[in-house]
Amino acid sequence: MIVTQQRVDGILNYGGTMTVRDSAVGSNAKVARTASSPHSGAAERAQVGVVTILPLETQAVRLALDLRNERIGDLTFYRAVVDGVSVAAIMALEQGQRSAMAAYNHLVGVFDPEIAVLVGIGGGIHESVAIGDVVLATEMVYYDRRKVTPSGTPRRGETRPAPAAVGHAVNAFLTDLDPPGALTIEDPEGTSRSMAIHAGPIGSGEAVIADEDAAEIAFLASFNDKILAVDMEAGGLGQACHERSAASGRQHRWMVVRGISDRADQNKSDAPQRVAAWHAAQVLRRLLPYLENKR
Repeated sequence: MIVTQQRVDGILNYGGTMTVRDSAVGSNAKVARTASSPHSGAAERAQVGVVTILPLETQAVRLALDLRNERIGDLTFYRAVVDGVSVAAIMALEQGQRSAMAAYNHLVGVFDPEIAVLVGIGGGIHESVAIGDVVLATEMVYYDRRKVTPSGTPRRGETRPAPAAVGHAVNAFLTDLDPPGALTIEDPEGTSRSMAIHAGPIGSGEAVIADEDAAEIAFLASFNDKILAVDMEAGGLGQACHERSAASGRQHRWMVVRGISDRADQNKSDAPQRVAAWHAAQVLRRLLPYLENKR
């Protein structure tokens, strides 16, 4: 038998089976990764993943964190290292629980963040919460599960807490504020505003609520009188993180940061939204060191 040696610049396979991903061969070769590709090591992994819903929320987060655009496949992400914490953000396609879940899955598919944070505006429903305040939610109450019967439509609330580590991080952040639970920030135009920061549950469903007598608000008050605000996406994020733990074998941390833009009543207006979104983004920036997993 004569054995010959062959020099190959690249990959050589004699009859076997092999899979090659995210690789390139040759001079000036490049790899075009798609959004469905898994992360390829610690250099790609984000410590904090951020989901926004509205363009004004995305603008506020991008400006507050000085994020840069990064196009991967057909999706646009926003990335930076902020105060030593790696951040990757994405804006959902549209409002609602399903789109929030899809946005989270896109983040996980590319950057696999250690914690996902839903950031933006919400409606305050507790008497202690004012427009311009920020709510930090580590517990979600989903109000849209219900049974339709001839005699009525009783609601079946569902609650989901975030992992305990998130609650400890929020407590530490609030304690370090001076005074606790209060913050003064400056907006991009140079105007300083003071606000209160509240920690507590958030109600989530599919409704845009603009009626203080709405059945949804009455139900939430009866379910837990400490619920501070409402939104349309926290339920989806909490559920997505909860279900992903079955596949990964580890807890997936999440929380919600909502700047209060209205009282979920008939006076609901778009006017305070930009300030509320900015407040939420600024609180997120200050939260980042507390959300980093030191282990």
